Amino acid sequence: MIRKLTTADDHAVKALIMQKPAENLFIIGDVEAFGYEQSFQELWGDFDQAGQLRAVLLRYEENYIPFSLTEFDAQGFAEIINQSKAKPTLSGLKEITEQVIPYLAIEDSKPRQLYYAKCTNLDAIPQVNTDCVQPLTIADIDKWVDFLTDVPEFADSAISAEAKKRDLEQGVGRVYYIEADQKVISTVSTAAENSKSAMVVAVATAQAYKGQGLATLCLTRLIKDLIAEGKELCLFYDNPVAGKLYKKLGFKDIGYWMLYR
Repeated sequence: MIRKLTTADDHAVKALIMQKPAENLFIIGDVEAFGYEQSFQELWGDFDQAGQLRAVLLRYEENYIPFSLTEFDAQGFAEIINQSKAKPTLSGLKEITEQVIPYLAIEDSKPRQLYYAKCTNLDAIPQVNTDCVQPLTIADIDKWVDFLTDVPEFADSAISAEAKKRDLEQGVGRVYYIEADQKVISTVSTAAENSKSAMVVAVATAQAYKGQGLATLCLTRLIKDLIAEGKELCLFYDNPVAGKLYKKLGFKDIGYWMLYR
């Protein structure tokens, strides 16, 4: 049986998703930050015959993420996604999304497969000075958005100043950057920060400044700060060159994450 989840279900939800905190980074972060009663976020649960929660489906805006440790009603979750009036995005662990895909009404079924990696310690962190790296404040969001929207790799990304402001205020994301002539030239961000982990996203350097190790400096500052807070860092990548950079800083591959638009 599938039904909408509420605050009354929070204990059961966390009992399920906390069994795999790294794999459930987004769900944990969004539940902790926004709960169950937001217009931009909903959660559904699939319950077995004994009434035990066996699967959850998160909607954040038009992004859907399913999770389960056992068999679940994949068709039921797909029917919820199919009702979206906008063009939804399905993402999640490969072994879970593959169960939902056959029931989705999608125009473009070609998935994007990403390596999933995480970093849990400072063993590989270089001893470098990161004083030039600074945290982004709300007052500087616009110049960060202007920079990132000009980076070719993020041309198809939905970058919103309003969403970033909300993330900073809620503590579910942070940004570090380096600037020159009062303009951002390199940056790294987190998303879906929660009590146990954070996702590394939006690693970018202006074309004119590439090859100078600026992204490494930003990442080094980020990794040090998060590990000091007792959090694991996670990230997705599909670029082998980027993968080498992350692995030099201590990230290790642990699986695949699928993205269907």
